[in-house]
Amino acid sequence: MFQTVELPVWALILMGLLAAVTAASHFLFPSVRWFFRRRAERVVAELNTKLKRPIQPFKLARRHDMIQNVLYDPDIIRAVNDYADSQGIPDNVAFETAQRYAREIVPSFSASLYFGLGIRLAKWLSRGLYRVRVVNENREALAEIDPEATVVYIINHRSNMDYVLVTYLAAKDTSLSYAVGEWARGWPLQPLIKMMGGYFIRRKSLNPLYRKVLARYVQLSTKEGVTQAVFPEGGLSRSGGLQDPKLGLISYIVEGFDPESSRDVVFVPVGLNYDRVLEDRVLVAAAGDNRSRFKFRISSVFRYVGRHIWQRVSGKFHRLGFAAVAYGTPLSLRSFLQEPHEDVAKELGLAVMGRVASTVPVLPVPIIAWHLEQAGGQIARAELEALFERDIDAFEARGVNICLPQSGVLKGMDAALRMLEARGLITQEDGQVALTGKHGDLAGYYARSIAHLTSGAGDAAFESLAT
Repeated sequence: MFQTVELPVWALILMGLLAAVTAASHFLFPSVRWFFRRRAERVVAELNTKLKRPIQPFKLARRHDMIQNVLYDPDIIRAVNDYADSQGIPDNVAFETAQRYAREIVPSFSASLYFGLGIRLAKWLSRGLYRVRVVNENREALAEIDPEATVVYIINHRSNMDYVLVTYLAAKDTSLSYAVGEWARGWPLQPLIKMMGGYFIRRKSLNPLYRKVLARYVQLSTKEGVTQAVFPEGGLSRSGGLQDPKLGLISYIVEGFDPESSRDVVFVPVGLNYDRVLEDRVLVAAAGDNRSRFKFRISSVFRYVGRHIWQRVSGKFHRLGFAAVAYGTPLSLRSFLQEPHEDVAKELGLAVMGRVASTVPVLPVPIIAWHLEQAGGQIARAELEALFERDIDAFEARGVNICLPQSGVLKGMDAALRMLEARGLITQEDGQVALTGKHGDLAGYYARSIAHLTSGAGDAAFESLAT
């Protein structure tokens, strides 16, 4: 019992490592997790005193707990049984499939990352690339929203910068939870987006079990008051104009809403527009081809960042014009349901998108592009100036959101013309402004962003706006 036992050095090292891991798992790791969780709770408590809409406990719950809440919901259990019967597989195999879907969807929100790194990065990118303007804050209407209501921002989708821009602008009021497409499911975006509160969705999936798991997560987060941002168009507009709304997420919210017992859901329309969309050439090249897919490539990001840094260092960089945001009139789901509707989700989607359409800001580049398109690609500069001033007066009279520099209307037009000329999209010779035809239908792409406003459609039904 007390005899000396000889062991090789490698066995002694292995035993020491195993002992260290065991000690750490029992004593060190729980203490470290407790330390960081207490620190995170203090950060959230301080943030909630400053935010108009505090971060909800559901969003701060451990990811494992949220996954369990979704999986053990009675509707999910029934969906698992139905899926097992339809596929001829055991119930436990179907449950593992649902568990995989839940892990894929449910985020792991980090308040420290969101309000620390995330907001700072969003601010740096937004203000570094664009002259950011909020042309209509609609303060009075937004202030009347019930503090207990769940707010869902409904946003038109122009660029992947939309996520960054809206996150930065909403930071003083709340944190946002986004639905993100499959394009971002890759390193390092996937873990970063999950920690920022985003959740991934398979837009084309028809799997009933997947749809049920996704619907239940959306309904639970809505029920618990998590502020969300939804892009009903589903993907970036390749034509430049507004697209028909996809009703998936909206229908999930409607299905999980009880007018008698649920907290109200208020949809806030948000209109975005840019003098230059970062992906415009890619989108125009892919227009009309619904089969083409956009994938995130870290190499492309590094190339763009490297080129941007070089332009900054060499003094050749100029900001990409205006990025304008406007808030429209909120729509209460409880109030909307007080009137009879044949198809609630469809009519609600069209009503909200109609408000988004009337909220989209008008910018100098889209106005110039619109008149060049209408004139067949060439117009006298003097005539363009007269039309530009006439349009601004007409938009102002109709209450359309307009974004112009403080220096004046014609100064805004001059800056937009220089921007288009620097990109090689137009030429200015002998008092004429003409399209070069470079990069395809870029002028039409920007013109269509305000086409629905030039006709005075404004608040009309979305079908007429899309037409």
